[in-house]
Amino acid sequence: MDFNLNKEQKLLRDGLGKFLATRYDLEKSRTAAKLGAGWQPDIWRSLADELGILGAAFPESVGGIGGGPVEIMVIAEELGRALAIEPFIDTVVVAGGLLQRADHPAAAALLEAIAEGSAIVVLASTEADSGVSTRAVRDGSQWLITGEKIVVAAAPLATHLLITARTSDEDRGVSLFLAEFDPAAPPAGIEAHSYRTIDDRRAADLTISQLRLPAEALLVEDATSSLAQARDEGAAAVCAEAVGAMRKVLSDTVEYCKQRQQFGQPIGNFQVLQHRMVDMYMEVEQAVAAVYLAVLNLGAEPHARARAVSAAKATIGRAARFLGQNAVQLHGGMGMTEELAIGHYFKRLTALQYEFGSTDQHRTRYATLTRP
Repeated sequence: MDFNLNKEQKLLRDGLGKFLATRYDLEKSRTAAKLGAGWQPDIWRSLADELGILGAAFPESVGGIGGGPVEIMVIAEELGRALAIEPFIDTVVVAGGLLQRADHPAAAALLEAIAEGSAIVVLASTEADSGVSTRAVRDGSQWLITGEKIVVAAAPLATHLLITARTSDEDRGVSLFLAEFDPAAPPAGIEAHSYRTIDDRRAADLTISQLRLPAEALLVEDATSSLAQARDEGAAAVCAEAVGAMRKVLSDTVEYCKQRQQFGQPIGNFQVLQHRMVDMYMEVEQAVAAVYLAVLNLGAEPHARARAVSAAKATIGRAARFLGQNAVQLHGGMGMTEELAIGHYFKRLTALQYEFGSTDQHRTRYATLTRP
């Protein structure tokens, strides 16, 4: 099996890496996260207009470049290396995947809007319990939706929501509805509580009460299998993002150990710390292999796809914890300061261990899927 990127994928990686290295300033992005809008809209538009990566996995008919999981992996890794806070995975990977699989007239138009950078679409599916208790009932030619969604990532930035709900027909499973959304002035029927997460992202808890939507807002009657695929695709992309962040953390830690002096010499000369950094390197390499396994199985049948993604997510969870904690320790007290980048990477590596399922949840799922 060939794990090398082809020429176009290398150009994509190098072009995005150069763009982020020269245009994406970490201090500016943290300021936007803490005091500003929570992201950098000008960067988002540049990703669309100058690089065209917001349509990386979309078909050419909607303004995409016709890529697939490998292109998403390349992009997510570079965004992770730069610690980008823009909602690429939430909008392009998760919502974009759901829209591509939705046989609905509105889906193609919305995909075009995502690709050109004018629409931010996010999935509102997580609830306080593990199921879906949000309900959608018919009211004449319209739908009335009632329920609660928690930790809806990037909702404070969104222009549209994809809302999961059960209809009165239980045979349909979980349905998917499209709603226009304005975070500054939510539509009647949605109360949004927005907040900044520990890793400087934006999220919101949504209370939905008698939200009235037209009949055509029903995108998919039974979206159960599509939602499962979207979550696996999102988990694989988060794993790729983690690899980019861990590569940066390892590189910065090695460089710091070459510079910091103790007992008249760089601390990187001490064998015990060299062994520690070798262990960090091995964790990164195992994480890379796990991401390849997940990405190359995203097109497999659901059982094989889920097993590969859970193996990757569990591996990434362990590696992210190990890299983050050891990097902070080797940097000493500086590791947790706002001034040093390593502290921000540590927060992100901690948070992504719980996105699209925690490490323990994926270990349990993997064990279940591999049970004879």
